[in-house]
Amino acid sequence: MAEFLIKIADERGHQVEQVETGYSEAEVRDRFTQQGFLVYWVRPRGVLSGDLSLRRRGKVKQSQFLIFNQQFLTLIKAGLPILNSLDLLIKRQRNKYLRSLLQNVRDRVKGGDLLSDAFAAQAAFPKIYTTTLMAGEKSGNMEEVLTRYIAFQRLALTFKKKLAVSLVYPALLVTVVFGMLIFLVTYVVPQFAKLYQDMDAQLPTITLMMLEVGTHAQRYAPLTVIIAVVALVALWQWKKTDRGAEAVDRAILRFPLLGEVWLKYQVANFSRMLSTLLAGGMPLVPSLETAGASMSSRRILNGIQKAAVRVREGHALAKSLEAQEMFPDLSVEMIEVGESTGALPAMLNSVAEFYEEDVQTALGAAMALIEPLILIIMAIFVGGILISLYLPIFTLGSSIH
Repeated sequence: MAEFLIKIADERGHQVEQVETGYSEAEVRDRFTQQGFLVYWVRPRGVLSGDLSLRRRGKVKQSQFLIFNQQFLTLIKAGLPILNSLDLLIKRQRNKYLRSLLQNVRDRVKGGDLLSDAFAAQAAFPKIYTTTLMAGEKSGNMEEVLTRYIAFQRLALTFKKKLAVSLVYPALLVTVVFGMLIFLVTYVVPQFAKLYQDMDAQLPTITLMMLEVGTHAQRYAPLTVIIAVVALVALWQWKKTDRGAEAVDRAILRFPLLGEVWLKYQVANFSRMLSTLLAGGMPLVPSLETAGASMSSRRILNGIQKAAVRVREGHALAKSLEAQEMFPDLSVEMIEVGESTGALPAMLNSVAEFYEEDVQTALGAAMALIEPLILIIMAIFVGGILISLYLPIFTLGSSIH
């Protein structure tokens, strides 16, 4: 996705300039037009965008944002007005970036903007958060929607931390293996090549092949690094296009074992977000669009957008998701039960919990298989390199005896 600057106005005439992600200017314009906003203009975000403050914006860390919301909710429950609560939190906020964002939010609210519009204008907070605030404003129950969002944030953060911890050791192991192989091939092998060149001895074929690989690897290492960096940058840029993102996502989902884990992880995230929005009082179609826009998987995102269109036309949510042929059958069946019993938010929470546990179990099993596999591969490659290098020494030693 690319980033675009957009100027819009709501039904009250409040004008906002903000950064939005999207596939094209037309897609961003159509999205906000369908939500009832008056769109003045949309242009790509870049050096000539004319808004230096927007270009400096990034994303707020999830852990810091969770602490802010917990404190914000406590102050609201204590009966403090929103402006006073923001003033207190701004004074206590140590993160300069987040403090500047909150100051801008406070100024906009003081000027008459809604709290949700003020946060949305920063283009640094999750869309699900601004949508949740909007639901609280419309329902008049800000405390409840913030409580639900904080619970969602805690669960999402805990789940991400567990996944990160599970991946630390395999990532470290792979890094060490690649570092060792690069060191052996680019430094150790050329040193042996010089040694055997001075000895002028008859070398085994496997040793000659390894020496040839090492010599060329050392000679072309800088060029290889440059090509690899250029290829990665080109792949990253291509991934931002519709076709590239679709192709990369399709490749990930087709990957054995890990592709299924990735799909379940996306389904769990979507179910948790949709449940939070529905429990906060948002209608189903806007909740679908907001939850879908938060997905990192292009296939899931496109499928949810198509499902939202079908739901708007009057179809059931479960049938609309089933028609996309991407959601697991069990999740569709559980959602269908939730719709028929009138307990869709609770059932979506159950779907999220089930697949989060399934992802952790599957990931643990995958890591249990991958770790010894990496060690075996390392032993084969490193052992093969060392044997090929020392084989002539063993041969010469036996001939001397």
